[in-house]
Amino acid sequence: MNREIKIGTRDSQLALWQANKVKGLLEAQGYSTVLVPIKSEGDIDLVTPLYEIGVQGIFTKSLDIALLNGRIDIAVHSLKDVPTQLPKNIIQAAVLERGPVKDLLVYREDTAFLDQPEYIANIATSSVRRKAQWLRKYPKHQLHNLRGNVNTRLQKLAAENWDGAIFAAAGLERIGVRPATSIELDWMLPAPAQGAVVAVCREDDDFCRQACAPFNDLATALCTRVERDFLRTLMGGCTTPISAYATISNETVHFSGELCSLDGQQLFTITEQLPLQDAGVIGRSAAEKILAQGGDKIVAEIKHAIK
Repeated sequence: MNREIKIGTRDSQLALWQANKVKGLLEAQGYSTVLVPIKSEGDIDLVTPLYEIGVQGIFTKSLDIALLNGRIDIAVHSLKDVPTQLPKNIIQAAVLERGPVKDLLVYREDTAFLDQPEYIANIATSSVRRKAQWLRKYPKHQLHNLRGNVNTRLQKLAAENWDGAIFAAAGLERIGVRPATSIELDWMLPAPAQGAVVAVCREDDDFCRQACAPFNDLATALCTRVERDFLRTLMGGCTTPISAYATISNETVHFSGELCSLDGQQLFTITEQLPLQDAGVIGRSAAEKILAQGGDKIVAEIKHAIK
């Protein structure tokens, strides 16, 4: 174990939390590690909406390049940021046990506006999925783009005259910055793989693959694979309002998925249950059913809209 493992990470507080989690898991087994912070395109451009800068892989590309050229040995990502097709010669080494999966509304003053049908609230998020789901429930509200790391977005919310902003619970809770002025959005289905952290390595690096294997959480790996299969089959990415969530109980996989139009007015939903041993097909088959029911038209419209 005398080889030092170089762990690549973005340099935001949340990304460093995730990388340090992997670092601790490796060092608990006796491995020597070092963190290598790397800027991503998504961290550098905090103005352009994600859908305008070819978001697929925007937070992972810089780390992938560093991994392939040997600058780092492992890259740590939020799994929901990782394209469903990994780059050639890069493999998923471990998916950590999942954290909180829900979305939160962080509000400025109170939540009374949520029960005032005539009030036109101003809500911030750059997530196409969150925008579509919010507009479906609150079609009169105004949505605003909000980019940057967790702390930057919280500061922006405090500075702007908005009623609230939407965040992933995992991001706020992991670094201890969830405000008291926040509520869980139980009605909002999360992004595929939300709350999950993944470590990837080079395909030919058996040393790192074996080092990560002990902390690969099988249940999280299976559920996120189901969700990402659903996403991939719908030809989606961060620019598509696709939601998916899978859980396991009593040897059964329970799956819920959604495809929404950008304005929130059209929605396809599906729920499936399959025995654990048949889970490999559930994400793909659920997506195929939605496409067959007319979801293919929404996908085509969204692709045309974001060209």
